[in-house]
Amino acid sequence: MIPARYAATRFPGKLMQDLGGKSVIVRTYQATKATQLFDEVYVVTDSDIIFNEIQTNGGIAIKSIKQHECGSDRIAEAIENMDVDIVVNVQGDEPFTTKEDLEKVLNLFEDEDADQIDLASLMTKMTDWNEVNDPNFVKVIVNKDNYALYFSRSPIPYPRDRSIPMEYYEHKGIYAFRKQALMDFYRWPMRNLEASEKIECLRYLEYGKNIKLAISNTNNAIEIDTPEDLLKANKVMKGSKE
Repeated sequence: MIPARYAATRFPGKLMQDLGGKSVIVRTYQATKATQLFDEVYVVTDSDIIFNEIQTNGGIAIKSIKQHECGSDRIAEAIENMDVDIVVNVQGDEPFTTKEDLEKVLNLFEDEDADQIDLASLMTKMTDWNEVNDPNFVKVIVNKDNYALYFSRSPIPYPRDRSIPMEYYEHKGIYAFRKQALMDFYRWPMRNLEASEKIECLRYLEYGKNIKLAISNTNNAIEIDTPEDLLKANKVMKGSKE
C-alpha cells in the first residue's frame, strides 16, 4: 500500500512533480511493483489528480472515502475488509525504494521474536550533522534489540557529552504492519506526542505496540520532502541513466 496525499504541508503537490520524466508517485509505484515481492501494489489517495495519474500509468489506485490525518489511517480504511496478515506501507515520496530494503523489513517477521513484533520498519545511519539537526529528517533511537524507544524531529539522543561516541539514525518511510496493529491504530485517538511531533509511529508507541527496526544501507535513497530533495533526486536519476 502506498498512501498518497496531494496537499503535503512542506511541499504541496510534491508527488506530482517531475522526476526523470515521470511523476514522483509513479516512480514510487513502479519501484515497489518492480520488486515482485507482493501479490498486488495499491496507491491509496484522497486526490483525483493522483488517482488518475496512477490509473493512466497502468497502476491500481483506491480512493479514500473518509478524510485522514495520516497514511496509516488511509491504509487501514482500504484494507479493513481485505483478507491479509501483513500489510506493507511504502511512502509515496520514496521513489528509490529497493527490493533489498523491503526484504529486510519483511524478514523481521521470520525472526525468533516475530510474535512480539506489531510492526517493522527501517532506519539508516546519518553522517551529516546538518541533517541530524534538520526537522525534516525523522530520527529514531532503539534498544539493544532494535525495538524503537522514540521517534523525533529533534536530534536524539541530545549530545550533551560529545566525548561519548554516538550514532544517529534516520527513520525511513517503509513499514510492515500486522493487520490487527493497523486496525487498532485506526481506532485509537491521536495523543499529544504524535500531535506535537507530527510522527504517526508515536501513536503505536504511546499505546504500547512494539516496533522493530532493520538497518538499511541503501545509498541515494532520497525522500522527497522539499524542493531541494527533488533537485537532488533528479541529479541521482540523471546519473543512473548516464
